[in-house]
Amino acid sequence: MSTSTADSVFTGAPPESFGFKRIIYQKSGFTSTITINRPDVLNCFDSVTLKELGTAFVDSSQDDNVAIVIITGAGSKAFCTGADLKEQEDHILKKPNNYYKWMYQFIEMHDRLRNIGKPTIAKLNGMVVGGGNELNMACDLAVAADHVTIRQVGAGRGSVAAGGATQWLPLIIGDRRAREMLLLCEPIDAYTALEWGLVNQVVPASMLDQAVEELAQKLYNKLPECTRYTKQQLNFWRDFSWGMTIGHARDWLTLHAGAQETAEGLRSFRRKQEIPYQQIRSKATGQASTFNGHVDTVPCPNCNEPMPTTNAFCGACGTKLKG
Repeated sequence: MSTSTADSVFTGAPPESFGFKRIIYQKSGFTSTITINRPDVLNCFDSVTLKELGTAFVDSSQDDNVAIVIITGAGSKAFCTGADLKEQEDHILKKPNNYYKWMYQFIEMHDRLRNIGKPTIAKLNGMVVGGGNELNMACDLAVAADHVTIRQVGAGRGSVAAGGATQWLPLIIGDRRAREMLLLCEPIDAYTALEWGLVNQVVPASMLDQAVEELAQKLYNKLPECTRYTKQQLNFWRDFSWGMTIGHARDWLTLHAGAQETAEGLRSFRRKQEIPYQQIRSKATGQASTFNGHVDTVPCPNCNEPMPTTNAFCGACGTKLKG
């Protein structure tokens, strides 16, 4: 997928030489634009997307003709909505240790982005959710279309935004507002994000391209070495908090990748059902196995379908359940 010659290590390579499947990589003048090209799934990132983003970040860093890097999503509905939950359910819920491998790609992508040595702009063209907001915050500046909403969803979906949102949101918007976003999981609109300092500009969607181009031009008309070291200094607290927590997050999230809260969150989201929060709470406190008509379930070890704990066999595939 990547071009790896002696010249390309120091000069970058033509975007088309990489054969990317999940992203669109373009270079024009003094900018490179990296677009997550998965609009059908709201530009969420699977493991392949993470690898391709990381490769494009390295190439943009190496290419001396690239002075500014712009990151966006395809279409107008979403910038990025974080992890691909279908991949999580298909490949991680059934084998939780795969989350450790997935997190390696996630961490590597972020490290390459923060250390790119050039100003980065998040061009927010649609909803920004979960890991998509971490991608937004990892960029130096952000311009949002006025229809954009930004949201953290971990506590409501069976995950924890550890290492990124839990550390960077308080730095950017303040402790109380960060707690509000992370604990309530409610979306904030573009103008609230502007007021809180989560984005730098809000413009009508029809003016988004122009606004980003003008911002890129302003950044280009600055001294590159001074800009690079200014960015390095500005990154200190983000790098420090990330480095001190992301390894712990990787282990904790791996250990809990197959836990009940995570499994139920993934299943309910994929089936567009409400998560049975009260049932989960009652089970955690050792209360009765039913709550408001809900029955405690366990995932089938073969097909992963939830089955009542009283079943001896899976009603979907017939596999004998642990009893």
